[in-house]
Amino acid sequence: MPATMTASPADERTGESEIELAGARLVLDPAGALWWPAERALIVADLHLEKGSAFAARGVPLPPYDSRATLALLERLVARWAPRTLIALGDSFHDRGGAGRLGDEERASLAALARGREMVWIAGNHDPEPMPGLAGLHAGELKLGPLTLRHEPAALAEDGEVAGHFHPVARLVLRGRSLRRRCFATDGARLVLPALGAYAGGLNIRDAALAGLFGGAFDAHLVGAARTYRIAHHACLPDR
Repeated sequence: MPATMTASPADERTGESEIELAGARLVLDPAGALWWPAERALIVADLHLEKGSAFAARGVPLPPYDSRATLALLERLVARWAPRTLIALGDSFHDRGGAGRLGDEERASLAALARGREMVWIAGNHDPEPMPGLAGLHAGELKLGPLTLRHEPAALAEDGEVAGHFHPVARLVLRGRSLRRRCFATDGARLVLPALGAYAGGLNIRDAALAGLFGGAFDAHLVGAARTYRIAHHACLPDR
């Protein structure tokens, strides 16, 4: 049966898509970021900066503009929300040497993003140690109010967990056309953010590694041009 999408619950004043997690009201930005109004915190996951240069070093030619594109998107998000705190949920760089390969323009962009706000860099599996020259706080995870922010979801479900790592995407068929989009994945207790990086791939939410995090029913909130769209995970299709 063809899937149907419904707009995620929204604040009628702003049109922004919203969810509640452990009592915290959170806004799903259609660019793939999370806005927490009460804390004035902007949360992003899996930037994978310098992935293009990492692949080029292994003989896989990719256009070397992924970091620039990802940071430009992050700049737009910061301009939109004016956060007090900017939190990156790990794998901000594609490998341990990523910061050393940044160009001058990208370094200036990161410095501007840090100016006038607190930046928190959560450790990921691709970048487990603090990157040299990056302003801000480096942490393994961060507990903030009712939420726990970390890179990889814990093995045991924890209410209020916000994580990345899995790069969730959802696939469905609408009007006879296949659609595959980045998405947020949540069961109301924990939330997995989509990857923000320009070259970051995606794992289908029907994959056991991702679906198994929830142990039951959960929703995908697909990113759209103006808002996110909620669809039950069982209505999404596995990759072929």
